[in-house]
Amino acid sequence: MATRSTPPATQASPNYTGPFITVAVLFFIFGFITNLNMALVPHLRSIFDLQYAWAMLAESAFFLAYFVFSSPTSKLIESIGYKRTMVVSLFIQVVGCLLFVPAAKLVSFPLFLTAVFVVGAGVTALQTAANPYVAILGPEHSAPVRLTLAQALNSLGGTIAPLVAGAFILTDPASMASKAAIANTVRGPYIAIAAGLLILGVAVAFMHLPHIAQTQTFRPAKEGDPVLSRSIWGYRHTVLGAVGIFLYVGVEVGLASIAVNYFKTQGVDSAKTASFLVSLYWAGALVGRLLGSWVLTKIKSGRLLGGFGFAAALLLAVSMGSSGQVAIWTLVLCGFFNSIMFPNIFALGIAGLGPMTSKGSGLIMTAVVGGAVIPFLIGAAADKMGIQHAFVIPILCYLFIAYYGLWGSKPKRTVTA
Repeated sequence: MATRSTPPATQASPNYTGPFITVAVLFFIFGFITNLNMALVPHLRSIFDLQYAWAMLAESAFFLAYFVFSSPTSKLIESIGYKRTMVVSLFIQVVGCLLFVPAAKLVSFPLFLTAVFVVGAGVTALQTAANPYVAILGPEHSAPVRLTLAQALNSLGGTIAPLVAGAFILTDPASMASKAAIANTVRGPYIAIAAGLLILGVAVAFMHLPHIAQTQTFRPAKEGDPVLSRSIWGYRHTVLGAVGIFLYVGVEVGLASIAVNYFKTQGVDSAKTASFLVSLYWAGALVGRLLGSWVLTKIKSGRLLGGFGFAAALLLAVSMGSSGQVAIWTLVLCGFFNSIMFPNIFALGIAGLGPMTSKGSGLIMTAVVGGAVIPFLIGAAADKMGIQHAFVIPILCYLFIAYYGLWGSKPKRTVTA
């Protein structure tokens, strides 16, 4: 009798700690690279004497990759699985990083944009595979906790990236002999990053990452399964989740992009101090995700998302109607309330999709293109009516996110209904 009960007990308690740590490292990687590419905006302005709108094309090129490659990546996952897709994504990023070398040597703006786009394609593939993999790496009810904890590593990478950019890439143009010398500062860091990504890709390829037999319904369906012919657009909570991601990424990136200029209008007298305040904005997201992984064990993810959405909207409304330190710190605090939004919107958006999880992930990750659209709209509004009045756009975005958490995320249909 004892010999019959032992094997089931062993199989019922798989240990996913090792695989989770491995994938969490990947979250750190794409957080670091995403924010490092954002730091290229002032660098490109220095090299090519660009207007701000043109320099922002570097950001647009990166987030455009999400729109182009998210859906194809979901098909790639169905073909080769999550692990191999993650490995391929790391190698794509290696290629993108190496493209910065000829871009710097030729001092070519189009080649810089191409390099950013290719790196963005690799990050897109990595996110599209890693997010659902963390979600399915254990019970569905604890998926938001795992995603929030993994996103904390993403925030850590994002917080470190500006420091690396400041130390090794961003320079005072007056101290450099030529534009070629300014451009050349990207070569060393990106070669080092490419080498690190190559080593990591090879390491992941040889690691054992489980197929998670205990959550079979989350795995891609087999060829010919009728469920794969269904349209993901029929799942309302997934579609609204994609809208939520579109708005959230746009708000997070848009506020960070305009924050330095905003802080200067509120009495901050140096770019260095303003940049430090922006780093606190990102650090708030890190703290919020670390705390959020614990809070989510006490509060349902939809309720927490709704509360954070309303809180962020209120903070921006206060910032709009105030000045000085109050206006500054209410914006900085938005970083904290941004913290749990992405992982919770994502987890709620793919809930109940079963073998269509990769399709849902592809649709939601496509919506990250909001990072290329919303900041432009905020900037255009700021040009016409001032930065503070332009905050009406992110306020509306936060209100939708609150609505999604409390009401829009409740599935009306699952793969079994």
